[in-house]
Amino acid sequence: MQPCIPRQSAGEQGARRPDGTDLDARFGEELAPVVTGARRRAVRDGDRQIDTAHLLHSLIEYDPEARAVLGEGPQVARLLGYLVQRSIGYGLRWQSTVEDSGAVPVVTGAAGFSPLAATAMEGARARAVRRGADRPTGVDLLAALVTDPQARAVEVLGRAAVEPRTVLARVENHFEPTP
Repeated sequence: MQPCIPRQSAGEQGARRPDGTDLDARFGEELAPVVTGARRRAVRDGDRQIDTAHLLHSLIEYDPEARAVLGEGPQVARLLGYLVQRSIGYGLRWQSTVEDSGAVPVVTGAAGFSPLAATAMEGARARAVRRGADRPTGVDLLAALVTDPQARAVEVLGRAAVEPRTVLARVENHFEPTP
C-alpha cells in the first residue's frame, strides 16, 4: 500500500504547485522546511500521514526559536531522544493509525496531514492573524501542537517531562513586546 503523503511537490522545489497555490502562501518561508522535514520523517517511518509528532520533531530541528521556547539542555535532549525512538520502537504502535482525537473539528483540504496536524497548521495560521502577522512562525505552530491533549506531540512532550501549559506560557512570553 502506498502512503497517502504526497511526494515533494514542485512548490517545495521552488516552482509553483500544481494546484496553483504557492508553498510560501500556504505555510510561509519559516514553516516550509518544517513541513518538508516532517514529510520526510513520515515517509521514512512508514507512516501514512504527517502527524503532530513529526511536526514537533522538525520544529526542534529547524526552528531555533521554537527549540528555545521548549527549554534548554537535558529537557530538549530527552525530548529529541523520544522523538528519535519513534522509528525504532516507541512510536511503532502509531503506524497505520490516524492521529485524530475527535475533540477538534477536522480541517479539510490538508492532504497528507493527520486531522490533528492539519488542525495545528490552521491553528498556527490563526494565532499569527491574531498577533497581526501575515504568516505563522514555528512558535505559533508549537503553541498549536500542544492544544489538544490527544496529540502525539503532547504525548511525546509528556514522556519527556515537558508540560504543555508551560510551553503555552512560554509562547505567550515569547510574543509579548519588551519595553
